[in-house]
Amino acid sequence: MRGGERMANPILVFCEQRAGRLKRVGLEALGQACRLSKTSSGDVVALVIGSLAGSFTQELADHGASRILLADDPALTHYSPELLTTIVADIARRLEPLAIVMGATAMGKDLAPKLAARLASALLQDCVALEMEADGSLVATRPIYGGKLRAVVKAKKPIMQVVTLRPSVFSPLKRKPTADVFVERLTVSCEATRPMARVRETRQTVEGKKELTEATTIVSGGRGLKGPGNFKLIEELAAALGAAVGASRAVVDEGWRPHSDQVGLTGKTVSPQLYVACGISGAIQHLAGMSSARTIVAINNNPNAPIFKLATYGIVGDLFEVVPLLTEEVKKLKAG
Repeated sequence: MRGGERMANPILVFCEQRAGRLKRVGLEALGQACRLSKTSSGDVVALVIGSLAGSFTQELADHGASRILLADDPALTHYSPELLTTIVADIARRLEPLAIVMGATAMGKDLAPKLAARLASALLQDCVALEMEADGSLVATRPIYGGKLRAVVKAKKPIMQVVTLRPSVFSPLKRKPTADVFVERLTVSCEATRPMARVRETRQTVEGKKELTEATTIVSGGRGLKGPGNFKLIEELAAALGAAVGASRAVVDEGWRPHSDQVGLTGKTVSPQLYVACGISGAIQHLAGMSSARTIVAINNNPNAPIFKLATYGIVGDLFEVVPLLTEEVKKLKAG
């Protein structure tokens, strides 16, 4: 460990944790902060809040944090918007960071605007590209109008700029074991703020189920599957690829899949390396949720389906024939 003296105007990264592990998007944000710090020459400070926060120290250090702040308290086990806003705002006022970066997760989308309002600072949401100018001002690219366009926006003041990054768009730094990092354990008052709502319990829907927003490969099914029982074709292909299973809004509305599987504007926004859309025509609200995927494979029997305009590769055919063949070929490739 090195001394506690810090450089002026660091970049503060809020690293979200859940169920005893760090969310991958926190490490992605940490990596991007390290890249931005080459312009600002400031420290990269990782902040972890919640029960067992101290267990992530080494992982954060290995992924680029030069300082780590820990608020480890059993009272912080469940997310409290008012409490976390107060804690992070107090830390930001003390550090005066150029930027406060976090993932555009459910928590990040809720916390970031509250934090920006509390600090009277700029808010750059759901960024898919982020650069820093010489004076510390951030220039962000973000999708707008359901993903039809991308806007380039710039913060007016280079101080305490609140930023959320779309998951799976930015890359974490390659892990490099290190012990040269300063760790500060924070004492926070959990009684000072009286929250308007309290989270009593958090339930995990399915044990071991892959989280869509963190998956690098996703196989999604739509109304073209004709019924909930046929989703086994999607699940088999996903299992062969080691992928998460997604769904369109249409099948979720029909009750074929839970809302947690929905990809789209009213569901989850994903940015995997590979997205396979089976029997999905490509409604604009669905495209808005997966348009930033690196490679998109579409399987549909309608050659005029809108999904083909976005797809990297398109297969016009019967998914009931194509998907099982793909599954078998993937299994053969993996078997050597």
